Amino acid sequence: MEFTEKLQKLRKDRGFTQSELAEKVGVSCRSIQNYELGARYPKRDILNKLCRVLDTKIEYLVSSNDFLGIVEAEDGISGVASARQLLDCAGALFAGGEMSEDDKDKVMLALQKIYWKAKEKNKRK
Repeated sequence: MEFTEKLQKLRKDRGFTQSELAEKVGVSCRSIQNYELGARYPKRDILNKLCRVLDTKIEYLVSSNDFLGIVEAEDGISGVASARQLLDCAGALFAGGEMSEDDKDKVMLALQKIYWKAKEKNKRK
C-alpha cells in the first residue's frame, strides 16, 4: 500500500473528513487532497503532525518506494529537489531515526556534487 492509500485509509478509519484532518494538522483541505492524490508530499513537520493526529508511526506511512515518484521539484533540478524532500520526509530510511538538519545539508551537498559531476561527464560523451 502506498503513502496516499495509507493516509486516506487512516483518515477514514479515524472518522475524519479531509477538512477535519486539515484543521487538526494545520494545513489547508487542498493540501490533504494533494497528499491523498499523490500530487504533493508533506514536509517533515506536517508528516509528524499527521502521524500524531492519526495515531500512527512514521514508519507505517513512509517507505522507500512511497514518495520517489510523487515528490515535486522546488527548483529546476528535480533529482536534487526530490532528494531533499526524501531527506526531509524519510527518517525511517536512515536506521529508523531522524537526521539533523546539518546532516541533511551535508548529504544534499554530496548529492549535488555527484549530480553535477555526472552531468559534466555525460556532456563530454
